Amino acid sequence: MHPVTGPDPTAPDPTADVPALDSAAVTLYRWTVVHERLTPATLAQAASETDLSLPECEAAVRQLTGACLFQELFPDGRPAEGDRTDTPPTAWQPVSPQAATAQLLSARDTALRAREEALREQRRIVQQQRDGLAALVPVYLQARQHAFPQGTIDRLPDKFAVRSLLADVIDSCRSEVLVSKHGGSFPPAALREALPRDLALLDRGVRMRSLYQHATRFDQPTRVHAEQLIEAGAEIRTLPEVLPQLIIVDGSLALLPASSGGALIIREPDLLSYLLTVFERDWENAAPFASGPQAAHDVTKTMKQSILVLLAKGLKDESIARRLGISLRTCRRHVSDLLDGLGAHSRFQAGVVAERLGLTSHPVPDAPAPDEEPGPACPACGGPLPAPAPSPDGPRPGGRPPRYCSPRCRSRAYRTRQRERADGVT
Repeated sequence: MHPVTGPDPTAPDPTADVPALDSAAVTLYRWTVVHERLTPATLAQAASETDLSLPECEAAVRQLTGACLFQELFPDGRPAEGDRTDTPPTAWQPVSPQAATAQLLSARDTALRAREEALREQRRIVQQQRDGLAALVPVYLQARQHAFPQGTIDRLPDKFAVRSLLADVIDSCRSEVLVSKHGGSFPPAALREALPRDLALLDRGVRMRSLYQHATRFDQPTRVHAEQLIEAGAEIRTLPEVLPQLIIVDGSLALLPASSGGALIIREPDLLSYLLTVFERDWENAAPFASGPQAAHDVTKTMKQSILVLLAKGLKDESIARRLGISLRTCRRHVSDLLDGLGAHSRFQAGVVAERLGLTSHPVPDAPAPDEEPGPACPACGGPLPAPAPSPDGPRPGGRPPRYCSPRCRSRAYRTRQRERADGVT
């Protein structure tokens, strides 16, 4: 075991304050640089020419000396060596800021570098010990599987152990990996780490199916990552809401997030069967991942319907945004659009109107039977379109049916299209 050592108490304090300079010190420093030297005899001249008082000049000399910007000279014309406090200086010579910095901060900089090196070494030792213990996780799990062949539930303590186990089970995967990820975007570092592993998995002929939230279609790094996986053979679909985090490998092992920050390893057959059923249900209701303009429009419409459902349940904007994986600003904009489209003046009224119009059903309804034709709906609010007004002369040839249920929806849809053209769909 390597001992963890603390800082050296004899080392210079790297956090010690550098002497501050006031305006009088800066003025006297400038004067001395111009005149190349300051002496007790020229101190009064310096005070007169800089409009400083003599006490101010004396205080400035002390500041500049403490900041190593003045070098004291003694009767022999040389700078101080050792302790010369018993002899007053005969002059002060200005020193460049670079030289003063080196003289004043070099010891502190050296001490900081030594501390940084010690911290790096301590981190390396901790990581080495962590890796050594994490290497025992597969041994533990295999032993548990032999002891409990009917299935087990185990817990991994942290993300490092999760990564180690995940790399091991993915390498040994033979048929299929199922993934469900919550969130409107994923950290770019996590995407970069996962891409080579996932591409290698697909290259081995393993099937990979992933469920994301609709909001991921509007996040550039996540969209690029998904398109790369789809091109390599992965299947990705999206829903308004998905399970927070789920990975199922070969139908025999599942990883679920643990509240402690680690993960639960599920091998129990009945629980695995339940998780597989939930995933397949969500997969059937999900839409294939696409990033074109029409796909973005369709997804935005579905998200608005999901927001209507959650509004009718009484959820606040913060909860809706968190569940749908979108920003609070985007959520509030959608809520405002929905209120205007429904002609509602409050969230409660919007929920009532949506319920009355039948707009709070499941956001991904089942497809109609072949002999059924769905009725026309308003593209702004999803409500039914009014029937065309009858004409005394019968149907007018070439007449266009109404596209919106009201002038308010037509105007709102026009403004939304203009904003999407200017800012892009988010």
